[in-house]
Amino acid sequence: MHKITLLGCTLGLLLGAHAQANEASLGPTLSKIAGSHAITLGYRDASVPFSYVGDNSGRPMGYSVELAAKIVERIQQKLALPELKVKYNLVTSQTRIPLVQNGTVDLECGSTGVTAERQKQVAFSYGFIYVKGQLLTANDSGIKGFDDLRGKNVVTTAGTTNERYLKSYNVENKVNMFVISAKDHGEAFKMLETGRAAAFYMDDALLYGERAKARDPHKWVVVGQEQSREIYSCMVRKDDPQFLALVNGTLADLYSSGQINSIYQRWFEQPIPPKGLNLEFPMTAELKAIIAKPTSDPVE
Repeated sequence: MHKITLLGCTLGLLLGAHAQANEASLGPTLSKIAGSHAITLGYRDASVPFSYVGDNSGRPMGYSVELAAKIVERIQQKLALPELKVKYNLVTSQTRIPLVQNGTVDLECGSTGVTAERQKQVAFSYGFIYVKGQLLTANDSGIKGFDDLRGKNVVTTAGTTNERYLKSYNVENKVNMFVISAKDHGEAFKMLETGRAAAFYMDDALLYGERAKARDPHKWVVVGQEQSREIYSCMVRKDDPQFLALVNGTLADLYSSGQINSIYQRWFEQPIPPKGLNLEFPMTAELKAIIAKPTSDPVE
């Protein structure tokens, strides 16, 4: 009886040690996913064409969402969990970083730009697009650039680096524009459409997404010298190199295999759901450079 008890204790210790070693090799996020058989993805509901809700199903879709789905497939393979449950958690510009930090969201692939300040709070994957801050305005507004914004209402989205840049630019250059902060990109464009703002300042890819949603897209034009520049990346928690390596490995494989080209074309150069809109936004030289040499560094 004593020998059996001793054997049982030894076996228990070995199994416990094996479980701890396995958890250490997986890292905290993959261990959490393996234990719960579920992953929570953060999504945006109005960041066309990156992450948005386009129909009555309530499920997110978009370029970033498709990339996140590829990452989930890689997780299923690594953990041998074909029935892995995917949960979606809505995030905003203001909540996305805290929800990744506190573990509510395991992976956020939306329209989040990499900055040195944000890198202190979360970890970023390789970039999947390069964006430049510009203005969306009516083609008959007379606005060609920032010099034409004096005394005018200019809308941007709250909680973004664009909002911070626009307010700083206004003060430093004494433009005397009136900066309006909308809760999301959709609300910002509605302010532009209804005349409450003369221009909408945001990243070019997002502006083309809002333009495509308009009743008459060709009434609107993206103008102005590019201002702020960023790459968008997926966010994960800091100090989890195993999970970040899996995310980066998935993206690197999409890049090296060329699969990224068809994924990009599907969302930026072809009609997208739910209304069959086409952003008419070809891949830039900057994004091609990132695909050739993946990076998660902030744009200088």
